[in-house]
Order: sequence, then C-alpha cells, then structure tokens
Amino acid sequence: MASAIKRWALKTVQHDENAVPVIGVADVIRAHPPPRPLAFVTAYLLSLFPFLQWIGRYNLTWLTGDVIAGLTVGIVLVPQSMSYAKIATLPPQYGLYSSFVGVFVYCFFATSKDVSIGPVAVMSLETSKIIARIQKNHPGKWEAPQIATTTAFICGFIVLGVGLLRIGRLVELIPAPAVSGFMTGSALNILVGQVPGLLGTSSLFNTRAATYQVIINTLKNLPHCTKDAAFGVMGLWALYTIRWTFAYLSKRYPHRARTFFFVSITRNAFVIVILTLASWLYCRHRVSKKGKYPISILQTVPRGFQHVGPPVIDKNLISALGQDLFVATIILLLEHIAIAKSFGRVNGYKINPNQELIAIGVTNTVGSVFNAYPATGSFSRSALKATSGVRTPAAGWLTGVVVIVALYGLTDAFFWIPNAGLSAIIIHAVGDLIASPDQVYRFWRVSPPEFIIWWAAVLVTVFSSIENGIYTSIIASVVLLIFRLMIPRGKFLGKVDVHSTDEGPARQVFIPLNKPGIINPHVRVEPPAPGVLIYRHEDGLLYPNSSSFNSLLVDHVKATTRRGKDMSNVPLSQRAWNDPGPRRGAEVDTSIDLTQPIIKAIVLDFSVVTHIDTTAVQSLVDTRVEIEKWADGPVEFHFANILSPWIRRSLIAGGFGTGGNGRTLPLEVAPVVPSHHPSSFPTEEEDYEKAIRQESSKLGDLERSRSNNSGSNSELRSRSEPILDTVTPFFHFDLASAVRAAEAAAASANKPV
Repeated sequence: MASAIKRWALKTVQHDENAVPVIGVADVIRAHPPPRPLAFVTAYLLSLFPFLQWIGRYNLTWLTGDVIAGLTVGIVLVPQSMSYAKIATLPPQYGLYSSFVGVFVYCFFATSKDVSIGPVAVMSLETSKIIARIQKNHPGKWEAPQIATTTAFICGFIVLGVGLLRIGRLVELIPAPAVSGFMTGSALNILVGQVPGLLGTSSLFNTRAATYQVIINTLKNLPHCTKDAAFGVMGLWALYTIRWTFAYLSKRYPHRARTFFFVSITRNAFVIVILTLASWLYCRHRVSKKGKYPISILQTVPRGFQHVGPPVIDKNLISALGQDLFVATIILLLEHIAIAKSFGRVNGYKINPNQELIAIGVTNTVGSVFNAYPATGSFSRSALKATSGVRTPAAGWLTGVVVIVALYGLTDAFFWIPNAGLSAIIIHAVGDLIASPDQVYRFWRVSPPEFIIWWAAVLVTVFSSIENGIYTSIIASVVLLIFRLMIPRGKFLGKVDVHSTDEGPARQVFIPLNKPGIINPHVRVEPPAPGVLIYRHEDGLLYPNSSSFNSLLVDHVKATTRRGKDMSNVPLSQRAWNDPGPRRGAEVDTSIDLTQPIIKAIVLDFSVVTHIDTTAVQSLVDTRVEIEKWADGPVEFHFANILSPWIRRSLIAGGFGTGGNGRTLPLEVAPVVPSHHPSSFPTEEEDYEKAIRQESSKLGDLERSRSNNSGSNSELRSRSEPILDTVTPFFHFDLASAVRAAEAAAASANKPV
C-alpha cells in the first residue's frame, strides 16, 4: 500500500503543472488526496443500477416512443415465446414466464435501450438437449421444468458473478466470425428441426438428431405428411408474403414506410389469429373419443403464474448438470453481448459488458422464482424494438404488461393454436440468424483464417451438435490468437526522401525495405548506412513471440552482414561445438564477402510496442549476445519512440539504453536455474522519496525564477531542455534521431585508426 501511494505521489508531482512545491509524500497526499474508499464503493453500487441515471429525466416524448416499441415487441413476443418453449420441450406457459421476467427485470440493470431479453431459439435448443440428456441418464428422477429452472438459476448465478467481478471482457476473446458461425449453425439446426413439425411428421423420427440426419429423415417421410402441413405451410407462406409485400411497398412509397413497417410487424400475431380461428372451426366437432384432434394443437395453457416461489434446487441435479453448464453459460454470454454491442454501435451509444452480464445474471436468477427457463438477448426482437423507435429501456415494462395480459386473459384462446403454426413462426424467426452470403464474403476479404473458423463452426454444428460447434469456435479462436501472438509482426526499414506537393523542404520517412503492396513499386527505398539495421516491431513484445523475434533478428544479421572474425584459419579444436565448420577433408571456403558490412548498430522502433515482459527482455539480451559474438565486437542497440515508462524501465534492467557505461551487462535477466555468469543489473539510482524531493526543488526554483524575472518570459521560453533523460542516450525521441545516432556510430567504428 505504501509503495502504491509513493508511485501515485511521484506521478502527481511530475504531471501536475499547478502543484504547490512539496517536500515529502505526506505533503503530496495533503495537497492531492487520493479517492476515498467510501466514494469508490458508492460509485460502484450506483453503477449497478443504470436506470437511476435517466429515470429522473424521463419525459412525455420518451414515453411515446417506449409505449409504441414496448407494445410492438409484446405482440411479437407472446407467440414467439410459446414457440421457443416448444423448442425447449417445455409447456408453452414457461415461455411466457421467461418473457415476462426477462423484459421486466432487465430494464433496471440495462445499459442498452434496444436489447429485449427473453426466450431465444439457440438457448431453447440447448435447454432441450440438457433436458433430454438428464432424463436419459436419470429416468423419472426430475421433470423437464425443474431441470430448465435449475439451469437458469445456476447459469444466471455464474454470469452474475462474472459481471460483479468485472471480468466480462473475457468474452471478447471470441471473435465475431466465430460467434456468427455457431449462431448460423444453430439456426440451421433449429430450422431443419422444425420442418417435420411444419409437415406433421415430427412423431416419425428423432428431430433432435444431427442436422444432416434430420434432413435425410424429413425427405424420406415426405409421403407421410399430415393435415398439419396445410396449416404450417400456409402460415409460413403468409408470413413471408406479408413481409416481402410490405418491404416492397415501403420502397415504392417511402413516405408511408413507417405505416407499412408497423403493419408488417403484426404478421406473427395476425397469422396466429387466423390459424387459431381456422383450427377452431375445423377441430371443434372432430374430437375423437380418446380426446384426440385431427391436427396437433397447443391445448391447455394454465392461466397466470403457476407455483411462484423459491426455486427447488436439488444438489444432485446440479451435479448432473455439471458438464452442460459451460456451454449454456457461453451461449448466454456471447449472444447477449454480441447483440448489445451491435445495436449500441449502430445507434450511437456504448454498452458496459460487465453491467450487461449483471443484467443477464439477475434476470435468470430472479426468473427461477417464476419457473422461467434460461433467457438472453434476442436478435429479432431487439431489431424490432430499435426500429420501432424505442427511447429508453423502460419500453420493456410495457412489453411485460402485454405478456401479463396474455397470461391472464388469452389462455383459453391459446388452446386452439396449431403446433404447425408455431413451427412456421420459429422458422420465420430463426431465418434472420443465418449469416448472409455477403457477410460471409466480407469475412473472407477481411481475414481468411476467421472465414475458415466460421465454416468450421457451421459444419461442426450441422454434422455434430451445437455443443461441439461452440467448442470448435472457442478452441479455433484461441489457437488463432496464440498463433498470431507467437509470430512476430514487424518490418526491416529503409529510407525514402519525401517532397511535399508545394515544393517545400524534403523530409525523410522510413518504410519497409520489401515494399508491401500499398507502396508504389517505382519508389526506391534506400537501405540504411552499412552496418546499420532498422527494425519496427508491430506488436507487443511478449513471451509467446520473443523467441521468434530473437531468431528473426539474428538470422537477418547473419544473412546480410559478414562475420567480424575470419574463421577460415581457426583450428577445429578452438571452434565451438555448435559451429565446427566444414567436415574433415572438405574444401574450406577461405573467401570473405567484403561487400557485406560488419554489423555495428541496430535501431529498434518501439512506436507500436505497448507491452514487454521479462521473457522478452531476456530474449533481447540473448539477441545482443549472439549478434555481438557474430560481429566479434560491441553492437549498439538504439531504441526509438518508447511510449511507456514501464518499457523503458524493463529495457534498463536488461542493460539497454545506457550503452553499458563501463559496467558488465547482464547475460541473464530471468535465470531459471542458478548461473555463474558475471552479471550486474543497472538500475535507476533515484528512489521515490529522492525523486519527489528533486522534482519539488525544480518546481520551487521555477516558481522563484518566475517571480523574480516576471518581465523576462521570453528568456524562460527560449531555454532549451533535452526531451529525454541524458542518462539513457540510446533511447531516442523519434526514429530519425535514432538512425542518425546509429549511422554516426557505424561511421565512427569503420574509420581507420
């Protein structure tokens, strides 16, 4: 704690231009007190309830937009939630329970005005797989609703913990193409699985099998279609016809586009009402003695909330769920964060990923009290909400009211809804989750490796399962990230004189010697002076890529410069075991390519290096040792554009920056085993207290100078000071000065004595 205060105090003295001259740490703390713990805790607790920031400014205009958006989403949510409950192999009322809790609770914790939380297709599919596996391994022990509610509670608790601990950025380790890949594969899985229900053949084979097997079995059973197909196919045709018709009319008559939009989004409710009416007319007098109807209908939906109270959590069930919780949690995280970020980017606001995870966690844990199953952000309903003109997250409360009205006032009408009609609504909804060919092509143009990850996720999901598709996406993404970290990105640079169009003075710029495609091929790139190399590292210098960085520099030096010592006359007994020279009796090449220079200086551009670690510093030390051994003499290492004080500190610990100053440079910065190499670690002599006193003295001298010479400000302004510390002459402010110093050193070393 004391060292942290010292670092804060030193930073305050060095960066606050208006600071009063101080002497010690205590004076600094009194002049600039650090944040109080109580204020920090208060700010953290207030950040957990973002609605407090906007609810006090709520107005009539916002209310109008929220009412329209809330009611619009509610009309779509009621039939969708019952359809998704069907995917989850749960009674339809559980979809309504999840819908109400999702849209109502989320508003208190949301940082996105557009996202609509509730049952979604992918999570419903995963819930059905969890239920099927548990009931297969433990037959008759737990009912499907209890399994689904327990899954919601545990996953919600995990996500809530991730959000409260502020580690939600771990989700960003998975790139967008990977998320799109398993979402597309899952959408195909759901779509194909609903086609048998659309045609009335779902009872003839397992619709939860792999996607390709469901396709084959669906085609085999086409001759066995039932009367359900008349309701399902006509419902699906009506949904797409209404959608495409009003989309065309919106383009044809743009001044009425808003009206056409609101008419179009009622298509789910309209089709369900028509199909329900037709089902009632057809089935009401055709019930068999066993209570069966000629088509599959929804039948009884209990009125209101059933069994509201503390969830029944069985520890044995939690143990049985263990292997499924990871995939279920990942789906909750990825789908919601991806949707929230997308709409935030489009509509000009920034979400807080950790707060969004808290919102999902609270929604699912509270939802378990209402017997809800896992819920997360819905793409289709969020898009509808945004397009409807939503102004604040409060629109979710209006959507919740619509769900309550449906639960208490429309359950009798739900009895006659044909299941084929619900399948049509599911197929129509999940079609938007499938990535378009144009989007996939953009993946290929931007990053071919991520395009491959996208296809791998889709194919594994289609030919195996959604769980394996998610694992494939995550593993492939992490492997790609590690591979990119391990391969150092950088260029050896040359010089080009650039003239401005107004014939001003020429300036020197540094571009890659191999001239990538963006450089005019007719431009001549001059290499640096003989014996000098310029390299720009274009990534963090860290342990995954430090070894490759070492090999890259050493191999390039050996390929482009000659050895400092003539080894042709050195006997075998005096050569190193790893450099024994030619075999006995072989002809020795005594010629030396004198056109190649001896390496004298290396310039490293660190303008884009943001981090460096101990392993990388050790690699730099190894590089220096190898190159100096090759050159048979000292080689200067110049560093340009070091933007981080921690990188500067790390390099000084490795003996860089000062040039040695007569001291023995370290051979090992990170010894794994004890070493007998002579090594002294150069360190900065000033501790925090001494730095504070010196900086305070400088500030005091400056203030006294200003007061005594108030009329000579021009003299103060004309005083020149070095930009960087003169104790480290091998650290340079820019690349041009580093190259000039390196070339001067090389020229001096090459002068005849």
